[in-house]
Order: sequence, then structure tokens, then C-alpha cells
Amino acid sequence: ANEILAAAKNEGTAIKKKEDVHRMAESNRAFAHLAW
Repeated sequence: ANEILAAAKNEGTAIKKKEDVHRMAESNRAFAHLAW
């Protein structure tokens, strides 16, 4: 049971990390045209 909980928790962090990366990519895209 602990393994399942750990896996679910790990999946949660992975999803959060993916969302953070997405957000950063969108921010960078928003500012990319300012750099030119």
C-alpha cells in the first residue's frame, strides 16, 4: 500500500513539475519577442 501511495505522490510531483515547465515556456514565449 505504501508503494502505491509513494507512486501516486511521485506522479503528483511529476505533473506539477511538468506544469511548471509549461508555465515557464509560455512566459519565455511571451517575452521572446521583446528580446528582438
